[in-house]
Amino acid sequence: MPWSNQTGGGWKGSNNGGPWGQGPRSSGPNPPDLEELLRRSQDKLRRVLPGRGGSGSGGGFNPVLVLIAAALVVAFIGYNFFTFRVEADEQGVVLRFGQYERDAKPGLNLRWPYPIETVYTPQVTRVNRITIGSSQDGATAGRNIPQESLMLTGDENIVDIDFTVFWVINNARDYLFNIQNPEGTVRAIAESAMREVIGRSDIQRVLTEQRLSIQDSVLELMQTKLDQYKAGITVTQVQLLNVAPPPEVIDAFRDVQAAAQDQERLRNEAQTYANRVIPGARGQASQTIEAANAYRDQTIAVAQGQAARFVKVYESYKLAPEVTRERMYLDTMAEIFGKTDKVIVDQKSGGVVPYLPLPALSGAPAQPATTGQGTTSQGAQP
Repeated sequence: MPWSNQTGGGWKGSNNGGPWGQGPRSSGPNPPDLEELLRRSQDKLRRVLPGRGGSGSGGGFNPVLVLIAAALVVAFIGYNFFTFRVEADEQGVVLRFGQYERDAKPGLNLRWPYPIETVYTPQVTRVNRITIGSSQDGATAGRNIPQESLMLTGDENIVDIDFTVFWVINNARDYLFNIQNPEGTVRAIAESAMREVIGRSDIQRVLTEQRLSIQDSVLELMQTKLDQYKAGITVTQVQLLNVAPPPEVIDAFRDVQAAAQDQERLRNEAQTYANRVIPGARGQASQTIEAANAYRDQTIAVAQGQAARFVKVYESYKLAPEVTRERMYLDTMAEIFGKTDKVIVDQKSGGVVPYLPLPALSGAPAQPATTGQGTTSQGAQP
């Protein structure tokens, strides 16, 4: 019916048609017949109002009844032909002779009757949802759609991805006039954006830590493309539902994943061993170097001291050779015999003299000496 309000989305993606197609169709019941409404109103007024048209009197002309009936008819026609209502979750768009005229706020608004003005009221607060890669219909819910879900990664692997896109209308005028099929447009842009992001990624990262970044990248690409189209749509969220290899290669892929995990585990163990051994080896090397440096310094110092001592002795020898030789001989013998036990043997007496405790006199620990004929010490003959 031409006097009804119309709700919906774009021109062809909804039930209302468009300004260049069929006229808006009523979303409610058909209005009652005007003659029937007028007759019922007259009957009710005759029973209520006094006068010749009231109860118990014969039929006659009543001006009050006619005025009331005329007012009711005018109110009915004015409400249905010259007003329309926009709900709180809707935004009204008024067309005059098929051309955009104005936006209408929620509430009761005035308009010219159809076909002069046409009203569209899309729901701008409703969150719309589109699932790509699997079916969401009641009979086939959950059924995979390979032509949508199978995608090629950057390392030339195939991955099966199901995801959902949530979007709302942010500009009813652009939404109605700039795109022909809003839902189909959002679906095509979402699939294209997801394929572009997956084509730049490796399958290993897609299956593990890159899921959140993929969602953000797809949302950004979709919004950029929709803004270029001036679609009047805002993408609120992109949610990955399922990311896995194709069923035909899932077993082989799991084997590869297990091997990769073993490789990573062994690499971590080797790194742990290296972190434990290398610092110890470095410490030992540093300790050895320090000990070698100390030994070198000590040896050089001793050699320098001996050389200086030799120079001093040589200078004394040049001054008094005989005395120096005698002194050196005595010092050497004192050093040699000072560390041994001694037995004094007097060959002239023909025997061993009484034992003389020379070590005790020098403070060294005494050792038992053997006495008797033929006993010698340090190779001495009796």
